[in-house]
Amino acid sequence: MQVSEVNDIKIYNLSHGKTIPEWLSDRKKRLLLKKDVDLRRRIQLIQDLEMPAVSHGIQVSGDGQYVIATGVYKPRVRCYDVNQLAMKFERCFDEEVVKFNVLSEDYTKLVFLFVDRYVELHSQFGRYYRIRIPHFGRDMTYNTSSCDLYFVGDSSQVYRLNLEVGSFLKPFDTTCISFNTCALNPHHNLFVCGSHEGMVEAFDPRSKSRVAVLDCGLNSVTTETSVEGMPSVTHIAFKDALHMAVGTATGQVLMYDIRANKPYFVKDHRYGLPIKDIEFIDGLDLIASMDSKIIKIWNRQTGEPYTAIQADSDFNDICIVPNTGMMFVANEAPKILSYYMPSIGPAPKWCAFLDRITEELEESTENTIYDDYKFVTQKELEELGLTQLMGTNLLRAYMHGFFLDIRLYHKAKASSNPFAYEEYRKKKIKEKMESERGDRVVVKSSLPKVNSELAQRLAEESQNKTSKSSKKSKPDLLSDDRFKDIFSNPDFEINEQSDEYKLLHPVVNKLSKPQTKSSEESKAKYIHNFEEIGSDEDMKGSSDSDSESEGESESESSDDNHNWTEEVKQNYRQMMRDGNRSEESTSRPANAKFYQLKADKTFANINDMNTNSARNASKASFEERLK
Repeated sequence: MQVSEVNDIKIYNLSHGKTIPEWLSDRKKRLLLKKDVDLRRRIQLIQDLEMPAVSHGIQVSGDGQYVIATGVYKPRVRCYDVNQLAMKFERCFDEEVVKFNVLSEDYTKLVFLFVDRYVELHSQFGRYYRIRIPHFGRDMTYNTSSCDLYFVGDSSQVYRLNLEVGSFLKPFDTTCISFNTCALNPHHNLFVCGSHEGMVEAFDPRSKSRVAVLDCGLNSVTTETSVEGMPSVTHIAFKDALHMAVGTATGQVLMYDIRANKPYFVKDHRYGLPIKDIEFIDGLDLIASMDSKIIKIWNRQTGEPYTAIQADSDFNDICIVPNTGMMFVANEAPKILSYYMPSIGPAPKWCAFLDRITEELEESTENTIYDDYKFVTQKELEELGLTQLMGTNLLRAYMHGFFLDIRLYHKAKASSNPFAYEEYRKKKIKEKMESERGDRVVVKSSLPKVNSELAQRLAEESQNKTSKSSKKSKPDLLSDDRFKDIFSNPDFEINEQSDEYKLLHPVVNKLSKPQTKSSEESKAKYIHNFEEIGSDEDMKGSSDSDSESEGESESESSDDNHNWTEEVKQNYRQMMRDGNRSEESTSRPANAKFYQLKADKTFANINDMNTNSARNASKASFEERLK
């Protein structure tokens, strides 16, 4: 089953999928079902709902229990019982069927109009009677109140066959050359027929005379429609006692109120193809009009499009099951198309399971639209090197990109990235190896990769907490999700060589040290730190005053704070000394030389030393200069 969405309306194509040939044996059919997944997943709504070559027409009986279809080749009719979801009978003919009608509420009374001017009446056992009309017929309709059968075709007269008497009655005379279609209003039995000249003539069966004429060909030409050729009337349909729809050969649908001689709305299909069928949807103000390429569903008052249906083959006939969202479409293909739209109506009683299936499909997010096409953006199109195809028939613009044939996409992808398969292969091999390694026993490290030393200190601290009771409970950083990035994100890794770390290093030392200390240990550590920085007089004085006050009055927590302050100051002085050394080393030239002074010489100034030595050397004797 294929799901498409046009104008946000979901349409389920129930006849989508492969078909098993009838001439295959049962064994081969079973083998195909085992091998092909698409064959197993297909939905066969009614068994053998198809024709050998082409289906021409399809209708549903009045009681809704039977679906009757005609097609070729050979010309035949098939009747399907919806209660059994299978074909009930099949009958073959000598000629092709132009039009057929269901005269009774079930399949027991049928009438067929053939291309060779013959009309056959069928009962439940088969052909009951055969008669020939004077001219070739194109359409027919039945009046249930008077048992009259009306025929229109290649003639200016409308022939009447009374089925109660079994003879022809006097035909209706018209002013047109030939007629293409006819219809009967079931509310007041007004008979209308559409001519090749674009005229619609109406007859009252009670007076047996013409009562009105409408010029639909002239009214179809408006500022919003494009008419090329003769706008002949091809189909007529009634919604109720007052509203009528007329389809033309140039692709227009005219909506009439029979009390007026001009249409109140004109809808153009924009294809220029003849309108083959028009159906009004029960319970909604919607109308379905069909030509050979598309079925358009739109609002009959405003013409606003509701949704549309397209297929690979041309359409021939449409039949909407009354009061449901199911429709059957006869087309130029063996398989008769079946569509279901939940937005229009529920599923018929004989296939109520469709509602459950469609609900499950709506819950899934799988997109099955356009299976043979790939949606690409303009950036992806440039990467594939297919920008020259923009504006051609190979690309179909849609929203912010284009639809591209899937075969052309694969060829362009292979040419633009020839090593894609090798990368895909390596990726799959890597995934398979990782899946195999997953069965092995993996030893997980208890410490994280980032800040493992800090995590170890925190773990030891938490163990000490559990062993010793503390008055104030502090949060555990390892188990708190607010600090998980410290041990997982490399950006939070602690650099012990940085200046910030050296300044805050006492904080880390404080975390690593036991939280409970004796007063003697705190005092000894304080004296040790005091001796290290004893050279600074101001610091010494403050340290002496602090040590005296702490020894007398402060508690254990104040000792820790004082030690932390002293360590911060000590680290800051050490950083300043390291900075001065680095500045001296960088300011010294790379080619500097050092000289050793003699024992009897003293260094005062390098300039004075050079001038005095030169003056003394000039006054000394030659012997002294040699010494």
